[in-house]
Amino acid sequence: MSKAKEHRDQSVDELKAILDDKRKELFQHINQRSQEKKFEKPHLIEQTRREIARILTVLTEKEMKATR
Repeated sequence: MSKAKEHRDQSVDELKAILDDKRKELFQHINQRSQEKKFEKPHLIEQTRREIARILTVLTEKEMKATR
């Protein structure tokens, strides 16, 4: 799990690639949870969602900064 401060140093293209990977990872976790009766690591879904939110926040900050 990374912090928003770490993402601010990355370029927009890198952030978009990471965001795509995280969304795929979330999809896999949700599918795994729906297929198994007992999902081994349910906290991974919440962690992945928060990571996606952090990345989107940094992307929005960068877009707002670019328009000024």
